[in-house]
Amino acid sequence: MAGKRKNHCSFCGRSEDEVALLLTGLNGYICDECARQAERIVRESLGSKANSKNGNDLGLDINKIPKPRDIKDFLDQYVIGQDSAKRYLSVAVYNHYKRLMQQHDDEVEIEKSNIIMVGPTGTGKTLLARSIAKLLKVPFTIVDATVFTEAGYVGEDIESILTRLLQVADYDVTATERGIVFIDEIDKIARKQDNPSITRDVSGEGVQQGLLKLLEGSVVNVPPKGGRKHPDQDYIHVDTRNILFICGGAFDGIERKIAQRLNTHVVGYDSVQNQQKIDTKDLMKYIVPQDLKSFGLIPEIIGRLPVLTYLDQLDRDALRKILTEPKNSLVKQQIKLFQMDGIELTFEDEALDFIVDKAIEYKLGARGLRSIMETIMIEAQYSAPSNGKKKLSITRKYAEEQIGKQKERLVKS
Repeated sequence: MAGKRKNHCSFCGRSEDEVALLLTGLNGYICDECARQAERIVRESLGSKANSKNGNDLGLDINKIPKPRDIKDFLDQYVIGQDSAKRYLSVAVYNHYKRLMQQHDDEVEIEKSNIIMVGPTGTGKTLLARSIAKLLKVPFTIVDATVFTEAGYVGEDIESILTRLLQVADYDVTATERGIVFIDEIDKIARKQDNPSITRDVSGEGVQQGLLKLLEGSVVNVPPKGGRKHPDQDYIHVDTRNILFICGGAFDGIERKIAQRLNTHVVGYDSVQNQQKIDTKDLMKYIVPQDLKSFGLIPEIIGRLPVLTYLDQLDRDALRKILTEPKNSLVKQQIKLFQMDGIELTFEDEALDFIVDKAIEYKLGARGLRSIMETIMIEAQYSAPSNGKKKLSITRKYAEEQIGKQKERLVKS
C-alpha cells in the first residue's frame, strides 16, 4: 500500500516532517520559518518606504519624544538624588532621538556621544539604566562586562552584546541599529597593569580593544543565538554607528588616582589655597578622563566615551528617602508582599532609621538597604502568612533582634 503523500512548503520545498508548522493556503503551503522570513522582509520593505517619505528612521515627531526635563522627571520617580548624572543621561538620550530623526541629506552630521558613569557601588548606576529603559521607544539592553573575554578564550565574545540587543528588538536589524546598550561593570575590564604586559590580558585590555569597533561604529558580524563564533555559523550584519552606548562602573580606588593628580599641582602659596577648597570627602566630583587612563582604561576607549559623569556617594538623608519615596521603594515592596496575604504592614520611623544606620555601617550604599531589609523581614515573611494576624508593625526593637540573630548564626557557623 502506497504511503500518504506528504505536503511540502511552496517556498523552501521542505516536507511537513522537516518543519515545526506547515500552514495551508488556497493553492499551496508555507512553513513557519518561511513565514517569519516573509514577515521580516515585509516589515523592512514597508519601513524603508516610510523612511524615504519622511526621512525619519523612527517615524516620530520631534514634539512627541520626551524632552530632557521630562526624562529627568521620570527618573526622579525611581532614583533619589544624582541630579548631575540624570541630566547627562536625559540630554544624551534626547540627542540620540534627534540624531536618529535627522534628515539623511543634511549637510551637518550629528555624531553620537557615548557616556560613561562613574560612582561607588550602590549609588544607582544600574537602576538609572533600568528606569530609563521603561521610558524609551527604542530597543534597550543591559549587559555585564565581566563575562567578556578576547575572541578565542573562555568567556563570551564582544559581539554577544549585540546579540542581546537583537533579541530585545525581536531580531529586527533596523530597530537594533538605533538601540541603546548599557554596559555595566566597565571598570572590571581595566588593564591589569599600568604598562603593556608580555602576557595577554584577555579579560582586560583584550576586551577593551574588542569594544573599540562597537563604540565607534562599524558593521559587525553578530551570532544570532550568541555564544562562540565559528566559520559555519550564519551571521547577522549589524551597523553600530547609530547605537548609543552607556557605560557604568564603580572604579573602586579611583579616588586615590584623583587625589594623586590633585596633589601634583600643589606648588606655591596660591596652590595651597586652592587645595583647601577641595572637598576631600567627595573626590569623585573632580574626576577627569586622565583618571580613567590611570585606572586602566586605554586612551582609545576613553576617546570613544566623550561624556563623563559621576554619581555622588549616598548620605544618610538620601538613603532614608530611598527606603520610602521611589515608586518601587523597599518599604512599598514589603507592604505589597504582605498586602497580598491580607496583612497590613507598617514600619516605625525608628526602625527605618536603624536600617539606614546599618547600611552606612556596612558601606554598601542603597544595595545594602535591601540585604538588611531582607534579613529583618525573613522571619515575618515566614510566619505571618500562617499565624492569622491581619496587622504587623516593624519596630526598632524587632529590627535589632533580627539583626542580632543573624550575627549569632554567623558566629556559630
